[in-house]
Amino acid sequence: MKKNIIKAIVAFSLLGLYTTSCTDDFVDIQTPYTLDSETYFNSEEDYQKALIGVYDILQSTYVNVLLGEIASDNTLCGGESATDTPGFQQIDNMTHTPVNPNLKNVWDWMFAGVNRANYIMEYQDKTDFEGKQYIIAQTRFLRAYFHFELVKWFGGIPLKGDQRFVVGDETSIPRASKEEVYASIEADLQYAVENMYTGDQQAGRITLGAAKALLGKVYLYQNKFSQAAAILEEVIQSGDYSLESDYNIIFENEGENGSGSVFEVQYTDQEGAGFECLQCSEGNVAVGFNGPRNYVGPLYDSGYSFNVPTQEAYDAYEPGDIRRDVAILNIEAWAAANPGVEYGIGYEHTGYFNKKYIPRQGDLNLGDNKLTNPNNYRAIRYADVLLMAAEAYNETGNDEKARQYVNMVRARAFGDNNHNFTSSGAALGDQIWAERRRELMGEGHRFFDLVRTGRAASAIEGFTTGKNELFPIPYEEIQFSNGNWEQNPGY
Repeated sequence: MKKNIIKAIVAFSLLGLYTTSCTDDFVDIQTPYTLDSETYFNSEEDYQKALIGVYDILQSTYVNVLLGEIASDNTLCGGESATDTPGFQQIDNMTHTPVNPNLKNVWDWMFAGVNRANYIMEYQDKTDFEGKQYIIAQTRFLRAYFHFELVKWFGGIPLKGDQRFVVGDETSIPRASKEEVYASIEADLQYAVENMYTGDQQAGRITLGAAKALLGKVYLYQNKFSQAAAILEEVIQSGDYSLESDYNIIFENEGENGSGSVFEVQYTDQEGAGFECLQCSEGNVAVGFNGPRNYVGPLYDSGYSFNVPTQEAYDAYEPGDIRRDVAILNIEAWAAANPGVEYGIGYEHTGYFNKKYIPRQGDLNLGDNKLTNPNNYRAIRYADVLLMAAEAYNETGNDEKARQYVNMVRARAFGDNNHNFTSSGAALGDQIWAERRRELMGEGHRFFDLVRTGRAASAIEGFTTGKNELFPIPYEEIQFSNGNWEQNPGY
């Protein structure tokens, strides 16, 4: 569903606040959104408008997905040249420093989401109405989602409970420990699980299954395998989700919000954006970055040739695995099969492109077709849930369950049960991790999977143990904290 609304943007950096307006999905709203706590939060409609403003920041997570792949061993940065978007190049080479505008985007935009959620939480008790707990449940899920992104990227971060950050907090509020951040995330998600609306609702809204799935992932990242297995099992046993029988359509427009979608970030092509304000785009900006340079031919549109899969990633698939040609476009094979196809050779050209999130003809882009694309980001898929559950069960010694769930994923990939895993223990664990790579290729999870399982140094060229597990806090934030925040180790 792609509808326009008028909504608020309360973008936040610990360096300052601003307001503006834009368009978004979910509902039609014509009334200007005025941020004044004295006259606001007086009705359910006010809370709903503010909640839509929190949802809006999800669209900026395209950069998290893009950089999550570039930082991993799945892809190279690519682009036009070695100096095209230096922040991306540095992350690819593991030479990034606190002075990196793209990392600062992650910090700023995720804190914008936290601050918007906290605006609702500050005034959660101002007005009572039936169903308010459902709004608070969605708000707390979203805050947990943004906090989870921040702790994955930066480790311990400042927390302010249910209050918005204001200028000056950077000098008085310390960075919480990673454990404290995770405890806050767990509390938010547990509330969401207990209070989430379970009836029919608009596509893109958070569901009970999404809250449980994210909580399971949060447990998994902390090696709380028993808790992860238990909550993920609830998602599986709910019967609300299934693996789409046709893997080929999952990442096409017709595959949006399908039976295997647990949580999906909604994008639209209804508003253009330029490089001066990528966060303003209502489209999936990463899609344009992923496209082949100067492409001419059927089906696809051209892009900026970033985030190019490596030969090793392409070869990670076994013969007969249908996922390879859905995840990765082999441009040379495509050109050979389609006479007249032309494309440019970008920097670090491998011959491969991220096909899951690539510009497609017919997307009806109204702005810059490289920067405004309606392709939704499949943030949590049912296949991911099955693989997380398989990992959790393997870690707790229940290999029968682990094999059951990982083999469900493999059966769809090969169209039969002849490729089922039969191993146990550590060998099965290694196979599950490899399966995550193949199933989730191009979706931004690989770097963090490598880090949390202790395999990043052996897989990522240039990765330094004890340093590159986290990214640096942006230089400006450290400076403005006036010594209140210490930089992450090694930076």
